[in-house]
This record gives sequence, C-alpha cells and structure tokens, in this order.
Amino acid sequence: MARIPAMDAVVAVLAAEGVDVAFGCPGAAILPLYAAMARHGGIEHLTVRHEEGSTHMADGWARTTGRVGVAIGTSGPAGTNMVTGLYTAQADSIPIVCITGQAASTKLHQEAFQAVDIVSIAEPVTKWAVQVKEAAQAPWIFREAFRRARSGRPGPVLVDIPVDVASAEIEWDAEVDEPLPVPEVAPSPAAVERALDLLLAAERPLILAGGGVIGGGATDALRSVAEHLGVPVQVTLMGKGALPDDHELHAGMTGVQTTQRWANQSFLESDLVLAVGARFGDRHTGALDVYRGERRFVHVDIEPTQLGRVFGPDLGVVADARLFLEALLAAARTRSRPDLAAWRDRVASLRATLTRRDDQDTVPIKPARVFGEINDFYGPDTYFVTAIGLYQIWSGMYQRTYRPRHYQVCGQAGPLGWEIPAAIGVKKAVPGAEVVGVVGDYSFQFMVEELAVAAQYRVPFVLVMLNNEYLGLIRQAQADGFGINYQVDLHYDEFGSDNVKIMEAYGCAGRRITEPGDIRPALEWARKESERTQRPVLVEIMIEREANTARGPAIDAVIEPEPV
Repeated sequence: MARIPAMDAVVAVLAAEGVDVAFGCPGAAILPLYAAMARHGGIEHLTVRHEEGSTHMADGWARTTGRVGVAIGTSGPAGTNMVTGLYTAQADSIPIVCITGQAASTKLHQEAFQAVDIVSIAEPVTKWAVQVKEAAQAPWIFREAFRRARSGRPGPVLVDIPVDVASAEIEWDAEVDEPLPVPEVAPSPAAVERALDLLLAAERPLILAGGGVIGGGATDALRSVAEHLGVPVQVTLMGKGALPDDHELHAGMTGVQTTQRWANQSFLESDLVLAVGARFGDRHTGALDVYRGERRFVHVDIEPTQLGRVFGPDLGVVADARLFLEALLAAARTRSRPDLAAWRDRVASLRATLTRRDDQDTVPIKPARVFGEINDFYGPDTYFVTAIGLYQIWSGMYQRTYRPRHYQVCGQAGPLGWEIPAAIGVKKAVPGAEVVGVVGDYSFQFMVEELAVAAQYRVPFVLVMLNNEYLGLIRQAQADGFGINYQVDLHYDEFGSDNVKIMEAYGCAGRRITEPGDIRPALEWARKESERTQRPVLVEIMIEREANTARGPAIDAVIEPEPV
C-alpha cells in the first residue's frame, strides 16, 4: 500500500462517514488535519468564533440529518471550550465527533504550551474519549469513533491527536476500507408479546414517545402502531414531532413545565403508559408518586441501564425503538383490536376544553401571543431551534410541531447560547429550509459572536427574541424559593443591551416590537430580509416583565384554570 499523510486518511474516513461540513477553529496543533482537508476538498469548513460554538453547530447538524456531526479545535483551551457541547450532546443522545489537536507527544509530561489532558477531562461527558498514540491507528480510531457515536444510545466522542502523530505518514488504502457496522438491537419476542398483553388489557393506555423515537428513525412505525391500535400518543420535549400535533391521536405533552394542561389531565386518567425511547426526565415526571400513581408502565429503550434508572417499570424491554414498534405492530395484527373509542373521545374532549389562550391583545405583549403568531405564520416544514429558560417552557406549552427533527431543543443540559450556533448547524444541514431560532434576551448574548459566522458564510435564519429584561426563570425561582429578587435584572437604561444594534454590528438586521399587532408584519419582514441578505435577522419582542408560567412539583399542579 502507498504511504500517505495520516491526516489524509482521517479526512477520507470523515468523507466516507457522510461528513460534508465541519465546524471548527484552526490552531497550530491541529494544522496537519487542516492541511489534509485543503488537499482533499469535499468537506466544507466554517470557522467559528468560539470552540463551544463549533460543538453546538455540529450538534444542530447531527440532530437534523441523523448523521454524525464534526467539530474541530486545536490544543489546550480549544478542547476545554468544547466540554459544554460534549455534555449537551451526551445529555440529549446526539452523535458528534470532536477532534482536538494536542502538543507533541514527547512534550506532554513537560507541561508544554497548551498541553492538557483533554481525554481525562472529556471522559465523563462522552461515550468515548481517546488520544491517538500511533499514527497508524488514526483511520481505525476514527472508524470506531463514528461507530460508537452512532451505536446504542447515540452520543459524543472526542479524538485527541498530538501534532507529531498527526504529521506522520502511514500505509492505508481507502479502496479497501468502509464504515464499521452498527449492530441493531432486536427485542425479545416474548417481551413484545408481554408488552402487547399489557397494552390490550388497558382501558386507558397511552404511548409516550421520547427523543429515542426520533433519533431511532421510528416515527413511521410509531404512527402505524398508534393508528392500528387506536392508542393516543403523548410526546416528551425531546419527542416533539414524533407524531404531528394535528393528528387525531396526538395527546399532547405531560410535564411540570413544558406541558399542555389537557395532556396532564389525560395522563392522570391513563392506566398504562408504553414509553418508547424516553428517559423519564424530572421536568417530565415531576413528583414520582403522582406520576406513577396506580398506572402500569412498559419502558422500551436501546440502552439497558436506562431501564429502572428513575423507577422500576412493570416491564422493561431493551431494543431499538423502530424494531420494537415494528415487532409490536406485527404481533398486534394477529390479535383483536381493543375498543378504545370512549378513551379517545375523552382525550379529544380534554384537548378541546383544557386550553391556554394565545390571542391576547394586551400591552405589554403576553408570551402566549408570540407563539400564537409563530404557529399561524410558519408552515409545518419550518425548522425551529430553542434553548433554555421561560421561553423554552412557553415554546413547549404553545408551539405546534408537525415533523420529526424539525423542533430542536437542548433538553437536558440546557446551555444558554445554544440557539445561534445550533441554528447555523440546522441551516447547513438543510440549506433550502426556513430556520427559526426562538431566543431569550439573556441567552442571545452567550454565543452572540457566532452571528459573525452566519454573516460571513451567508447562513440565513430568523431569530425571534422574547425580551422581558430579566433572568426570568431564575427570578421566578428566587421569588418562590427564597423570597428574594437579587442580581437578575438585565436592563440598565431604556432597553438594556440594544439587541438590534448588536445585530447591525455583525452585518445583520433587526427590529424591536412592542405592540402585538406588529408581530406578524415583523415576521413577514424578517423572512424577506433574511432571504434578501442571506444573513440572520432578529425580531425582538418586548414582553411583559412579570410573565411567569404555571408549574409545580407534580403534574397535577398545572391543570388548574390558567390566568389570562
């Protein structure tokens, strides 16, 4: 075999694994990889302004494509800056590979410039963190990195490459190499039959679809099972889009924050929950004694250690979401269908009555009105990105979703600033799509520097900001738990930070809205302006400063009448 630079082999592996864009920040220790990318071509590169931004861009790209996203950084602080993105991807089961440069292997024990044990730092927030010790290992380590990122419960991998190792040549032939197989996990036939027994015996069953249904490509199988058996389907926050919101069997989202009131009531009246690809996160379950009640649970997950982690189910099944649902449907077709008409009618009745208003005309603007306008203006093919805080909670309450992978949210880790870089990743994944980031006034500035990336590379999207001039969720927690109002006020003059001028400083555009009737015209302007300039555009909406959301320690705390 011919001898080639080790990094040429790595770039060939990346391309063969379906990587057509990478997000990174070049530096001295990683330049051998960049030189290989320049020689190879075929992989677009966006130069980020902060390495955390590269991980969130790769994250958004991976959530949208279902493939493994790639982020690149150099040595030292580049790797440590990536840790938040690795944690975010791990928490939400998103497959990304982060590549870091490293000081020369002969200097690592001497505290060389920017030498840090990034493998040890990253291990708690990755599926695998590894340093390439020998150049000949490089292509095989990267093949294994992609296999691990995709297999089982997906997640992040970090590969660290000392500069001397990256600069070496190896023997390798791309023509005889290919991606490593990712094994599928089929369910036990006996477990499928037992799950079906429990489902058919229930009078008020629900299917609970988590992020694993979307990540596992199981949305079509979910719909087929639900329609065949006539069982209502609820989603978790990470599962939004697993079944269209306007489907007759859609039963909403239960929780203590991101929730619908009618969904909570439906859940409380259920007698069995078939949870597929869901983690039973605490913002979904609330108080476990209320959540569990007298109902029975079947928990299906590809990761064995998820079963029983929060509470012991009546039946646990280890399987791919898609393979389980397909097997369940095949088994159900050999049985008599249950008569669940009364239960479906009850869920439909709750959906029609336990609603929240989203049409208020008051000034200051109510948050619900913003999402009412978003729902009316944007079509079902729009991709939405949102992060953490009151605006995420309102989004979960009000925002409609119709397609899998079209509602992207950093659900578990909740890093502020995720939206802008994630929106860049989403837009690069589907360049022709309309992409909208729903942001808060505080989160907006955490990674605002990545606007420069979108402006430089002509990555257009719209940002809809809900600005209450506070750290809203923290202010609420202070008031409820401590009786204080301390260091959560963000405005220091008429507006605080002038977010419109910030946009303009990055070569983008923005408008500030104070009247509810101006929201739709502003969204129309933003769409046209973003298309015209091929850059991000901001619609900043000043909402009521006292805006709160109903929530409590248990899911029965949010079914009371909603104040308007």
